Amino acid sequence: MAVILPAMPNLKAFAGVARAPFLLLPVTLIAAGAAAAFYGGAFSWWSTLLALIGLVALHMAVNIFNEWSDMRTGIDLATERTPFSGGSGTLPAGGMSLRAALLFGIACSAVGLAVGLYFVGRVGPVLLPIMVAGAICVLIYTEVLARLGIGEVAAGLGLGGLPVVGAALVNSGEIGAAAVAAGVPASFMTFNLLLLNEFPDEAADRAGGRKNLVLLFGRRPAAWIWAAAAAATPLSIVVAVAMSVLPPLALAACLPSLLLAAPMRWVVSDPMQPVPIPAMGANVTWNLATNTVLAIALVGAALL
Repeated sequence: MAVILPAMPNLKAFAGVARAPFLLLPVTLIAAGAAAAFYGGAFSWWSTLLALIGLVALHMAVNIFNEWSDMRTGIDLATERTPFSGGSGTLPAGGMSLRAALLFGIACSAVGLAVGLYFVGRVGPVLLPIMVAGAICVLIYTEVLARLGIGEVAAGLGLGGLPVVGAALVNSGEIGAAAVAAGVPASFMTFNLLLLNEFPDEAADRAGGRKNLVLLFGRRPAAWIWAAAAAATPLSIVVAVAMSVLPPLALAACLPSLLLAAPMRWVVSDPMQPVPIPAMGANVTWNLATNTVLAIALVGAALL
């Protein structure tokens, strides 16, 4: 693939390296965490909005650093892009220079750090472990964690369970059981969001030095790991309801798992074949819908 010399970045380029279409995820995570706090009797619009700004900035930073690294290592030049994997193509197309992308990622990280420090000062040191873990997942995910075979777990925590718990914490000042229970399915889903999207990039990731679950275990075992995490998502909600940690209304959040029929068919039939685009789309929709329905259920249960 020919590389075009970068032009002056425009809004489209900034949105491209930030992977703007995928920034709905932090919205649903903050919604789930804030709803868990509301269910426990505490809520602040200001804290929720500020937490959303911080998490969106950190998610943008992860995406930008990933694009920067993939271009620098040549992965972006070898990958076959889909609507859900393979990067935005902004840097290979010359929409932005590597230096500009790096500076953009650092700026987004700084915004997330500033929000985190504000909340540490307001809530106290109980937030510090979550903040440190989140910072690690952002700053060294692409260059370290994704090359150690733990990238999926880091993503599941950094853009799954920890933001849900953190959003509840900055609203209520404590880590409640409902927040932890809402964070568990979020972790499984973000883990799966990354894992399924790694299948199309298998060859490029191998050449670029990545060590993800697809490369470590092979396509078929990795596909069954995805299926196990998919099944664990509604199961974790059912268990939390059975333990009276989540209200019965939260069982509605199991319904979006029906969307996984397409990727499950791919797992059972032949995961050696390419992942169908509808299956990848269903994986994304399932993630967003489950977090959203759970948030609505928690708010509804608090109001009833």
